[in-house]
Formats: sequence, C-alpha cells, structure tokens
Amino acid sequence: MFSGLHLDRKSSRRYGVIECDPLVRKGLEKSARHMVIPYLPMLVPPLNWTGYDQGAYFFLPSYVMRIHGAKQQRVAIKRASRNQLEPVFKALDTLGNTKWRVNKRILAVIDRIWASGGHLAGLVDREDVHLPEEPQTEDEAEIQKWRWKVKSVKKDNSERHSQRCDVELKLAVARKMKDEEGFYYPHNLDFRGRAYPMHPYLNHLGSDVCRGILEFAEGRPLGKSGLRWLKIHLANLYAGGVDKLSYDGRISFTENHLDDIFDSADRPLEGQRWWLGAEDPFQCLAVCINLSEALRSPSPETAISHTPVHQDGSCNGLQHYAALGRDKLGAAAVNLVGGGKPADVYSGIAARVLDIMRRDAEIDPEINPNSMHAKLLVDQVDRKLVKQTVMTSVYGVTYIGARDQIKRRLKERCIIADVPQLYSAACYAAKTTLTALEEMFEGARGIMAWLGECAKVIASENQPVQWTTPFGLPVVQPYRQLGRQLIKTSLQVLSLQRETDKVMVRRQRTAFPPNFVHSLDGSHMMMTAVACKEAGLNFAGVHDSYWTHACDVNEMNRILRDKFVELYETPILENLLESFQSSFPDLKFPPLPERGDFDLRDVLQSTYFFN
Repeated sequence: MFSGLHLDRKSSRRYGVIECDPLVRKGLEKSARHMVIPYLPMLVPPLNWTGYDQGAYFFLPSYVMRIHGAKQQRVAIKRASRNQLEPVFKALDTLGNTKWRVNKRILAVIDRIWASGGHLAGLVDREDVHLPEEPQTEDEAEIQKWRWKVKSVKKDNSERHSQRCDVELKLAVARKMKDEEGFYYPHNLDFRGRAYPMHPYLNHLGSDVCRGILEFAEGRPLGKSGLRWLKIHLANLYAGGVDKLSYDGRISFTENHLDDIFDSADRPLEGQRWWLGAEDPFQCLAVCINLSEALRSPSPETAISHTPVHQDGSCNGLQHYAALGRDKLGAAAVNLVGGGKPADVYSGIAARVLDIMRRDAEIDPEINPNSMHAKLLVDQVDRKLVKQTVMTSVYGVTYIGARDQIKRRLKERCIIADVPQLYSAACYAAKTTLTALEEMFEGARGIMAWLGECAKVIASENQPVQWTTPFGLPVVQPYRQLGRQLIKTSLQVLSLQRETDKVMVRRQRTAFPPNFVHSLDGSHMMMTAVACKEAGLNFAGVHDSYWTHACDVNEMNRILRDKFVELYETPILENLLESFQSSFPDLKFPPLPERGDFDLRDVLQSTYFFN
C-alpha cells in the first residue's frame, strides 16, 4: 500500500488517498479464488423467516430486508404484525427452499475457456488492452484524439479488472460447491419488496455464466409437454429474433438445428461451436446437452431434466402500467391480450425511432444539426439498440442513463471510432428514443405523472413516501438529504456523510413511480411462488422471469396468469390514494388518472403474456 495526494480539478483542493500497490492488486486478482466469501449457499434448507432478523442462515446475521441504514424502513418492518408479514415470509421461504446443484459439464467448459485466456462466450479477456503510443506530432487535434483513446483504454482496463475479479469469485464458489448433491439460496428483500438471494456471487440472478452453471438438484421426467418446452427454451436462449416467433416457429428452429445441437453437446469447443452464436451461450449449451441426452434416449419423454425453463414477461413494467390503467393499446403492445405471435414493443419503438431519424436525415445539416447523426445512425436502428432504454423507461431511466445505454450498444458495433462523435451520436439517439416512447405510451405516462405528483405533495411536507404493497409489505422511500460530520486525522480532514431529517423532495418524486411498480412486480412474483409451491412445483424467480421444470411450465403459466389477474382485480390505485389521504388528511392530492376499459380477464387467454 502507499499514500499520495490527488487534485480535485473542480474545487482545486488536494486530498489524501491510500492506494493499493499495482503488484499487490495483480496478486489479489490471481488469488481471488482463495478469498473467504461469507454467506455462501447453504447445504441444508434455510431457517424459515419469522421476524425482521429471524430466519435464513443459522449462525450468520440475517435480515429480511436490506435497508442500508434507513431507520424509518426498519421501524416500519418491525412494527408490522407477524400476520401481516406472513405471506412475505412464506414466499421467501419458498424461494429459499428451492434446491440447486452445479452443472459440472458446463463448469468444465468455462474452466477450459478461462484457463486459455477468456475472451469467449461473453467471458472477459484476461489480458489488458495495450495503451496507444503517443503520436510524434504537434498537431493538437491528433494529440487530443490520442488522449481520448488513452482515457478510453484505461477505463476499459479498469472494467476488465473488475470483471476478472467477479469471474474468479463466481468460479471459486462453483468449484467449492460442484461435488455437493445440492444447496440452497436464502432470500431476502430490497426495500421495494423484490426478492434476492443473500449469497451475492454465484446465483441465478447473475450473468449467463452463473445461470449456465446452475440447475435444479431435483430432476423430473420431461413428458410430452416438457420436451416441447425444452425446445422452445433453447430457441428463446438463442434469441437473435427467434424468441419473437410463435411457439411453433421456435420449435421448428430447434428441430432444424438438431445436428448443431448434437455437435455442441458432444464437442463444445472442438466442434462447430454453434452454441457460441446464442445470446446466452452457456445456458444454450446446457440445454443442448440436456436435449441431446433426451432425444438420443429410447424414450425422450421419460428422460430426466434438471434444466430450469424460463417464462419472461414482455417488458413487464409496461405490463403493470397497462393493467393499472386498463389501457387497451398498451395491453396489446405488451401481450396482455392474445395473438398469433408475440407482440414486440422493442421493435415498435425501433420503428418509430427509425421514422424520426429518416426525417431528420433528409434535412439540411445547416438547418438541423441532428441531420449528420441521423445519416450516421439510420442503418443502425434495431430493437437491440433501444431495448434496454425501453425496458428501463418505466423504472425512471433518465436522459443520461438512456444516453449511456445506447452509447454502449454503438460502441459494441465499432461503427464510430471517434470518441467525441460516438458521444454526440448517442446523445441524439437517446433523445429520439425517449421521444418515441412518449408517443407510444401515453397511458403509462399519465399514471407515472399522477404517482409523481402525489409524491411531490407528500415530500413537500418533509415526509417520505410510504405505502403497503398488495402483499402486505410496508415500504418507506429512504431518500433524505445528507449532512456532514468532520473528523480530523494526521493526513487530512475526513468528511463523513450521514442522513438528516430533511427529505430529498425531487428524489422522492422521481423515484416513486418506478419503486411503486417494482413493489407490484415483487408482489406478483411472490404470489406466484407461493401458489407454485402449493401445487408441488419447484420455482425460482428473477423479478419478471419465472423458472420451473420443463414438465411443469404449463401449470406455472396458468398460475402466474391467475395471480396477475387476482392482483389487479384489487383497487390498487384507489387503495393507495386512500392511504395517502388517511395519513395526510390536510393535504390535497390530485384526482385519480383516467383509465380505459381493458378487460383483465383477457390475460388468462394470452399465450405470450409471459413466454
């Protein structure tokens, strides 16, 4: 370790830092697999939750909610009665009692790739990018370009270092658990009511690497429907537009690639490597192996499968808004109503973005400076470019967030080498995407605006926004202004941040719509988890992605649709407004937004609601 002084260019102040020596840092990276990791998966079922700090791990401190020091949230949870929280506890127990194991064949493939340097199937390259040489010129423009490149390469190398450490930690846990018959992930909640495994590294909420390594410890015969769903699941994982075909189209895709599937299973690294073309390559490889074993067996339908098959919501945040607002147009866009094939909201937004860019591209650059960017990007607009922004729009994505998301997509395509030009093109594309979103989802915007206004009324009284989810979980938004406490040391004066009694009005307002919708999707997932457990299904939930055995997908599909309708048949917005008026009788809240006449029962017949 060594200390040094840094200069804050904004304030021109010097401040002391303690940094890790590069040699030590490099050694730590190599030895990450030997680090002690707390909160590993459990080899026995977790303790059932019975209170705020009673449940999950036997000997490690366990809390039902991750409050990050928010005192009011902790008080609200502790004050809630056991009966009120019983459904939440039951759902977390259900998630925690799902038994997992390591898929040894996938782990072996990952170990081989990692040992040979990574940089395959989404694994990070184990070597840093070389810094560009300084140009031998006095041309200020060339020197500035070089500086941009150096800055970009250093940022890439820093990210690679973080990613390499992350992979090492994941593999360390996988190697530790690979010979166990099974293990469990105790779950707890974030403050909005979304469930997470308490072990942070190798879990099913993680990357494709994690999901490829993990499988259900219990195996179940595929049956006729399970064989069908395994084929659909492989097509979903391969993606590239295949996941937007009808179910019959996806089955045909899988059956047309049986030779590739068998080759992938038999010779994953020596063969044609078809599986590497998948959007989720390691999960795809795991299904190739499972499907090959089944199809080669004398009776494919009796073959045992340990593979979790996913059913994912179609832009789930917008599904919740469409149900809240009974919005027919929004419901059709996100598959709340049936159709011959799934509606694709991302392609719809991409088409609108493309129309706007084509119009801009025809305008003289002197009249519209965006014309140059439009001409550059018009051939790059597709669903993948806008997907992340559309997904996060209902959760409060900002312009800056949208810009960074699109910038990453453009950078991956290597179409713009000039860094400043890449930045300005991403700015234009982000603004255009957000404009298209506003045009397509007026109903969702109306409810978001109403939620934001209610939060503004409450926060203006220096109160945090509080509500109770339909599942009985009390939620308190934690956003408060931070004060400072100064501590003098021999090196410098340290400034420690601490919460004050004053709420952040703007943050309370902007965060409430996404947080409220998160609390609703968390409620739907937990309702589904409990019902699946009662029906005898193994269940795992990743927010808006529900997993079970292939043979049980039909039953899980029925349950999750029933629970969605049950959730939204309750007067959610009316109850919310009533709770606000009861808590703040002297405040005036805006009237409920207008809603449409969409029939919620249509969801029960929607084939591609989750698919």
